Formats: sequence, structure tokens, C-alpha cells
Amino acid sequence: MRRTLATAAVAALAVTALALPTAADPRPSTAETASAVLARASHLLSASPAPRRTTGPAARTDVSLALADLVAVLPALGARERSEADALLKRPTDGRADGYTVPSTKKCGGRFCVHYVTSTADAPPDLAWVRKTLSLMNRVWRFEVDRLGYDRPPSDGATRRNGGNAKFDVYLQDLGARTLYGYCAPEDFAPGSKRRTTSYCVLDNDFSSTQFGAPAADSLRVTAAHEFFHAIQFGYDYREDRWLLESTATWMEERFADATDDNLQYLDHGQLAKPGSSLDVYDADGFNQYANWVWWEYLAERFGNGIVRQVWDQAGEGRSQGKAYSTQAVARVLARRSSLTRVFAAYAAANTAPAATYAEGHKWPAAEPLQSWTLSPSSPRATTTATINHLASQSVEIRPDPALIGAAWSVTATVDGPGRATSPAAYLSVEHRDGRWTRRAISLSRRGVGTTRFPFSAESVVSATVTLANTSTRFRCGTGGRLYSCHGTPRDQREEFAVSVELRQRPVR
Repeated sequence: MRRTLATAAVAALAVTALALPTAADPRPSTAETASAVLARASHLLSASPAPRRTTGPAARTDVSLALADLVAVLPALGARERSEADALLKRPTDGRADGYTVPSTKKCGGRFCVHYVTSTADAPPDLAWVRKTLSLMNRVWRFEVDRLGYDRPPSDGATRRNGGNAKFDVYLQDLGARTLYGYCAPEDFAPGSKRRTTSYCVLDNDFSSTQFGAPAADSLRVTAAHEFFHAIQFGYDYREDRWLLESTATWMEERFADATDDNLQYLDHGQLAKPGSSLDVYDADGFNQYANWVWWEYLAERFGNGIVRQVWDQAGEGRSQGKAYSTQAVARVLARRSSLTRVFAAYAAANTAPAATYAEGHKWPAAEPLQSWTLSPSSPRATTTATINHLASQSVEIRPDPALIGAAWSVTATVDGPGRATSPAAYLSVEHRDGRWTRRAISLSRRGVGTTRFPFSAESVVSATVTLANTSTRFRCGTGGRLYSCHGTPRDQREEFAVSVELRQRPVR
């Protein structure tokens, strides 16, 4: 019998027993008991019939992370609940309640084996679909591992319940009846590690368009790319911050299945539409962690796709990896190029005009300004304040009145933010009528004060935007739930910013 993580503590093979949550890395938080984690995983894997799938974001729930959470709380469960958890973590072939009810077969090739049945509701439509799934999974491996350079998932070849060989196992089931696309589950610990695991994946058996609201091939592509990346992530650190796991897996959809655009459905739930929400917030019942794949797209378009892998190398728990938590890993990587403060401020400003920033930004919503002012000789000044949480932003937009003709007009913008220790930032973006953009950081003093001046003629300027950003990554780790990085409490929340703008005219001689 292959040892799942649920039974690793008593097994004789070379795997490490699950560790209890530590004060620095609580799982779950005091607000979410181990029993609640079990109840959530059980609910998500419920075999109850579900309504017909819609194409909206409510259609996706990530069972992969629910099962990872379940693995982490196993030591805190009583005997009865532990037995229930063990059953949920089993493969479909291992006799769990929602598993296969008839003998299965498999087709292997390349790096994978695809397991399936030939009868019952779990059966795929035909052998061609099995071959298609197998071929696609190998394409995903070549893209994510061979091309992008991520570590391959730890092998299950040394364990007994491994699907029959050392190849990565994918199981086909009728998940659409439960409003699920697919999932991957962590299993055994890699030798010498309490954070790196083997895994297997389960995908829907046909991705019927009547259930998923999209062509079957499209749903298969994005799900395979997303879920297999979770398997890769579990080989780095299955307990990593959930926002990092989800946002990078959704970004991987964009890289592997760019033309499908399935991940555009989430954008109204992240920082494009809600710039005041924190980048690293994780809501198990929400979609912001999916929507914030845009952060990784911003980094990749400027620094190359490899920057995301570099973050995972810093976050990973392997011998030569950084063992950092999510935002700590991001800050380390960006420090080699600039700084998280400067890059995040530029990213927040870019989101106010995505069509002018991102390759596919014309399809995206724009971050709306907190205030929009039109400056004129009769209304030359404006001011406002903003309260901004960590890794979030707000912007103000300024437009010239048509009366502002000639080169003599300019605007002075003044920012008064919190002190430097809290990592405030400000950024100016000016859209010119000839299509050019002026973009630059506004330098802030140690006290958080900065001023910039720029031409403001209606003949040459469409609008200007001042973006205010709280780029703090300071946390009291282990003192909160799993809402933010390192399961911590942000130290620099609700920071006060003020911005004022003043129209000026140079005297004509």
C-alpha cells in the first residue's frame, strides 16, 4: 500500500512525518480549526449533484489548496476525523467514497500515466480523449519544466502506491458534476523534507461544454497548465502562502494557453478593478488571488518569464533554495533589479492604463482613480487624502480644461505620505495627445513628502495620474490567519496619504 501523507508517520519508507504547525507558520489559524479545514475539503469534494456550470468566476474552486491545507492539519485531527481526511486524500483508485466504482485502466507515455475507467459516469467519451489528455500533459511538462525551467515534481517511484510506476499520475473523473475543473493533491514527503511533497492530479473526464461553458479543448488546456503547476509548487513548498500558489498558477495559464483567455474572467476581482486591495490577500471564497496573476504578467513583460521561477527558487524549501515566504521572496528577487517599492509603484500606475502598458491590456479593465479633477484658471487647485493598506494603491487623475492653451501652463503635484520605514511610494503618469507617455517615480523624502512639476497644456496633455502606493512588506508573521503573507499581521496597514495639485502659469514677458 502506498503511504499517503496521512499515514507517513507510521510507514517504514524514507519519508518524513508531518510536522505540527509552528508559531511562525500556523496552519490553520486560530480562526479556522482543523475540523473546519476538513469540513471545507469534504464539501468541495462532495459528490452531490451541482447546478449547470456557468462561465463566470464562481465556476472555479481550487480543491488543490484545500487538500494541501488538510494535509497540514492532519496531526490536529481526532481519530474519526483523521480517518475521514485519509479517505479524502486517497487517489480515485484507492477506494475512497467518490473514487472509481469499477476497475480502471491506464495509458502511459512520456512523463505521465492517465488512469480512466470504461464505464460509469467517470468514463471519458472515448480513447481519443485519453490520448489527447496524455499528449497535452506531456506538452505542459515540456513547457513548464523543460522550457521555463521549474523543478519537476518529486517522484513517487520509491513508494508503493504510485500508480504502477514512477511516471506522474493523472486520473480522469466526472468532476464537472461537482463544479470542479480538476485538482492536484499532495501525498508523500520528499526524503528529508517536511514541506516538499509528491502529488497526483485529477482532471474532468470530458470537460463537456454543457458543464463548463467553453470548448472542451480550451478547458483542458487551462486546467492542465494550472493544476500541474500546483504539483510543481508542492515540490517547492506545499505550505507556501496561498496567494502565491494561486496567482502564479493562474499566470501559468496565460503563458501556456494565451489564446484561451480564460483567466480574464477574474480581473474584476483583483488589483486592476480594486487597486485598494492588497496584492497578497487570500480569500478562500473569493477570486482576488486568481485575478492578481496580472502582477506576474507585469514582471514577466519587463524582466522576462524567468523572474517568476526566481521567486519560486527563493520561496522553495529545497537545499539550494531560499526558504522565504512569498512577499519576502519577491522582495529578494526585485532587489537585484531595482526594489519592490519602485516596481510596485510603477505596476500600480500601469494598471490605471493597461491598454498602454500590457500586450493584451486592451482587453482588461483599468484601475479607476479615487478622484478625477479638471484644472482651469478658475479652479486651479485640488487636494484629497487616501488611506491605503499594504501592497495596495490609489490614484488621482487630472485633466486640463480646454482653456489651458499654450506652453505656459504647468502643474505642481505634492505628495505627503507616511515615513520611509513604511515604504510609501508615488508615481506620475502623463498621457500626451501625440500618443506618448511620460512615466516617472516621484521622489519622497524620509518623511514621505515629495513634489513634482510637469507641463499641462490642453494642446499637448490628455491627462495626468498621480499614483500613491503603500509597498510595505512588514508583517508580524504567525500572528494572523492565512489572509496575508506568512500568516501574519501587516505592520503598516491603513497608512495615510495626501496629494495636492496646483495649476500654475509662467508669466508671459
